[in-house]
Amino acid sequence: MVNLNSKSISLENLGISNATVRYNLSSDELHAITIEKGQGVEANTGALAINTGKFTGRSPKDRFIVMDDVTKDEVWWGDINIPFDADKFDKLYNKVTDYLSEKELFVRDSYVCADKDYRTNIKVITEIPSSNLFAHNMFLRPTEEELENFTAEWTLIAATNFQADPEVDGTRQQNFAILNFSKKIVLIGGTGYTGEIKKGIFSALNFVLPVFKETLPMHCSANVGKNDDTAIFFGLSGTGKTTLSADPERRLIGDDEHGWTKDNTVFNFEGGCYAKVIDLTEEKEPDIFKAIKKGAILENVVFKKDGSVDFEDTSITQNTRVSYPIYHIDNIQPGSIGKNPKNIFFLTADAFGVLPPISKLTPGQAAYHFISGYTAKVAGTEEGINEPTPSFSACFGAPFMPLHPTRYAEMLSKKMKDAGVNVWLINTGWTGGSYGTGSRMKLKYTRAMITEVLEGNMDNATFVKHPIFGLEMPTNCENVPNEVLNPKDTWADKAAYDVKATELANSFRKNFAKYEDYANEEIMNGGPLV
Repeated sequence: MVNLNSKSISLENLGISNATVRYNLSSDELHAITIEKGQGVEANTGALAINTGKFTGRSPKDRFIVMDDVTKDEVWWGDINIPFDADKFDKLYNKVTDYLSEKELFVRDSYVCADKDYRTNIKVITEIPSSNLFAHNMFLRPTEEELENFTAEWTLIAATNFQADPEVDGTRQQNFAILNFSKKIVLIGGTGYTGEIKKGIFSALNFVLPVFKETLPMHCSANVGKNDDTAIFFGLSGTGKTTLSADPERRLIGDDEHGWTKDNTVFNFEGGCYAKVIDLTEEKEPDIFKAIKKGAILENVVFKKDGSVDFEDTSITQNTRVSYPIYHIDNIQPGSIGKNPKNIFFLTADAFGVLPPISKLTPGQAAYHFISGYTAKVAGTEEGINEPTPSFSACFGAPFMPLHPTRYAEMLSKKMKDAGVNVWLINTGWTGGSYGTGSRMKLKYTRAMITEVLEGNMDNATFVKHPIFGLEMPTNCENVPNEVLNPKDTWADKAAYDVKATELANSFRKNFAKYEDYANEEIMNGGPLV
């Protein structure tokens, strides 16, 4: 039995009465309690394996922002940032806190933002222990001394088993994730998917940092080289953001969420990593593979008969994941802060096989592609997706960006120019044809191209312009066959390539139409040539 003796704290000020509080339990304690409660099992690596229930991913249409004096004129309202009535929030909050009263709860004081000038303290209250272990892994961990006088600025409540009544509570269905910027509360209910916890706080920082602290929040990974040069990797899920930033020759700052300050400091928001594990192998991703040990949480994976994890089995979900504290990675940047960004990589998994595997972007192109946030969905990744489909997510993270995308793009463009940063578009998707005909770009080629950039060997390369997208493509790259560098050369049917490339270019143009009224001439000229 686990020792549950812990600091006695009250939640009365939050409206939660007579709760049995398990405060800042250790990773081992939360691991053991989850197993004792029958809510998880231990994998053969020592990691905790859980099933998140009905929801194995985020539910974007059930994420809301309270519309009030702080947000009404700042938030870009619409299908992504859905307004929620302030009075409805108060009533729902009271229902949730009443529901949690007299229950056993798991409470953790954590913080986000590794740079002390931006540090934000958070109190995390969860109904189940594995959610609290997730918070331990993903948020930064105060010292015992810091906990003595800890005051939370934000409160996050995750009531996994509470279900809303949509007709009464103003939600769309029984689950919800609601941000209240006036009261600094993230309220989550009706879902066991832990990603809602980290993305709730990420969304809050994406509003607070640019509006109040002149800092650009980024959905990106970052690492630091031997010369203390920082590289930033933007990309949507499945494009290789976590994989490519875990470079044995470079120190990891973080794998998903960062801030870029006016002083050109890049800092990690988090204290851990949340990686996809579909098709994971030790050979392809050794750092992630080795991080799956005691303290890590595997989500929605399937086991083989011998007790090992079958990372190829997607019978529960394509979105199988692992969370682990960043110290499970050997080669990390002390303090999770870097300076002097030199290169930015935009990652896309182009399932149409038409974008170059690497191309250099002008500032206008960088802003255009940042606002576009392109990747492609392939058959099976989502219900109803039966063939490659273009997917655009502004700033490579639209579901978490409360402001208009052009505000983030303008900040990025200014920082790029001020810091003299090079920006590269990397296609980790298909080559030699579209999904089903061509093949996925070899990881060793992508790593080789990125290495050449980071070592400065692309500075004097010869480039040719892509005739449809206007992107500058290098004509050679060490350890990469020359024919791979120009995507048209990899297609047997050159005319079919031109047709498919033109189709994708038109998809870019169609998607960007909603931003045209906000974009300047330089950004508009950064789009496809057709």
